Amino acid sequence: MSEHSQKYHVVVIGAGSTGAAVAHDLALRGFKVTVLERGEIASGTTGRNHCLLHSGGRYCVKDQESAVECIEENMILRKIMPEAMELNGGLFVAVNDEDMAYKQSFIEGCEATGIPYKELNASEARRREPYLSEKTLGAVWVPDGVFEPMRMCMSFLASAKQNGAMVRPYVEVTGLQVEDQRVVAVEVWDRISGEESVIHADLVVNAAGPWAGMITDMAGVDVPVVATPGVMVSMTGRYCQLVVNRLNVSSDGDIVVPQRETSIIGTSSWTVEDADYIEMPEDHIQMMYDRGSEMMPILREVEPRGIFAVARPLIGRIGEDEREIARTFKCFDHADRDGVEGFVTIAGGKTTTARAMAEGTVDVVCAKLDLEIPCATKETQLLSYRAYYTI
Repeated sequence: MSEHSQKYHVVVIGAGSTGAAVAHDLALRGFKVTVLERGEIASGTTGRNHCLLHSGGRYCVKDQESAVECIEENMILRKIMPEAMELNGGLFVAVNDEDMAYKQSFIEGCEATGIPYKELNASEARRREPYLSEKTLGAVWVPDGVFEPMRMCMSFLASAKQNGAMVRPYVEVTGLQVEDQRVVAVEVWDRISGEESVIHADLVVNAAGPWAGMITDMAGVDVPVVATPGVMVSMTGRYCQLVVNRLNVSSDGDIVVPQRETSIIGTSSWTVEDADYIEMPEDHIQMMYDRGSEMMPILREVEPRGIFAVARPLIGRIGEDEREIARTFKCFDHADRDGVEGFVTIAGGKTTTARAMAEGTVDVVCAKLDLEIPCATKETQLLSYRAYYTI
């Protein structure tokens, strides 16, 4: 912790995985931190995704930068926050000749990006996962896992609070005050008390995910963040112990994630302009059943527990093929980009890469304030999620 950083107050907008990780990193480096979240923590994209701790396998052929980010952060997170993880591993499963033809490219991608893997024949794969299709031809094991999103955010925020951060859920940002081309304060509305107030800041970090554009609009600037929802279907019952992925290029309904006593089939992809109002296409829902059951036929026979959708904050523009947009992340310094000081946006990425996203963001914050404070979050064990309510 640096005495030089303690004089600076940074406001973080958003308390999903990215905002929570940014708050932890800032507080660990000694900044005064206030986290603002319009709902409960993890109530946006983080709390409604399919909870996959990525090995990077899904991206190792066509998006190797993202694959490297995922496997590196996977190995870090399993060490610093084990209470939020189920480290069960994953299978990429081939059920037809096209899948098997993809296998060599997949293995080469794993080797190129440093992802550990193990080839399994059909009988070995079905011995591990008895509900796999009888058409299974083979599989590849990778170190996927499953995280509990609320616990993940609570661990980051508990650690941030231990180092002095203030976390304010149910406080919505309604405006940014800009003076002489600098963001100097955040206007907020407390959704519980109804009180409106102004919070002054030396710097504001926008970690609002697919809502990042709403925040940048308040400062008169723009970021190329595309809200890309995906439909997920949570089936009643846990029908796999490992994550089950389709051994092929990324497509709709290509994964089944065991989450506690459910099995989540995901996901589809399309773009919307407003991440608050997502209408789920009926054909996307049916596609989850159809595609998921190609890998695990039992999913045709069981009842859904819930059907939901959430928008991913991908870096791109409306009109691009959302499956072709890279899953990497980027930090935007609006002074360099737009001539507006005191304002930084972090966007893109995945929950798996939240810690790395935070490291890059806080490095930018330190550079802007002419501070040299190294990141220590790779080695710092996070507090238990239980500590969030006791600190």
